[in-house]
Amino acid sequence: MRAPCLVLLMMIGGSIAIPAAVAHEADAAPALVQDIDPAAKEAVAVVVAFSAAIQGVRIDEASALLDPAVLVLESGGSERNRDQYLAEHAQADADYMKDARQELRYRQARIVGDIAWVGSESLISHEKGGKPSSSLSTETMVLRKTAQGWKIVHIHWSSRPAPVAK
Repeated sequence: MRAPCLVLLMMIGGSIAIPAAVAHEADAAPALVQDIDPAAKEAVAVVVAFSAAIQGVRIDEASALLDPAVLVLESGGSERNRDQYLAEHAQADADYMKDARQELRYRQARIVGDIAWVGSESLISHEKGGKPSSSLSTETMVLRKTAQGWKIVHIHWSSRPAPVAK
């Protein structure tokens, strides 16, 4: 079942790109830009619920939104299924995000059959050791419609330090 997801990602890969004007402008806080296919709204709601569950340290709620075979890629590492993500990474994500401020700057969502993808860009601000830090974060989630509703089958997170405002 992973092959159709891979083919879909390859087909839509070019359209996931975030406009350069949004992706690289960290000095000014741009207004939220959303380009969401109306048919993908339910899938977007699952992405929003997953993020809220992680930020609220509600790991069981986040787990229920993940497909058992989810592939999570972040910072050159991977968790190859839900159990591995929950055992090795979910709590650390929740511990980091519970005190962070996340400002969504861009979101795009599309749907093809029973597969949807949601691409987002956010500014994440956090304080560590008394020092503030900010990062520009991009997120891609691929979801599949199942008998139990939309399930997240793939997550890719990437981030870089946000330029310091001048």
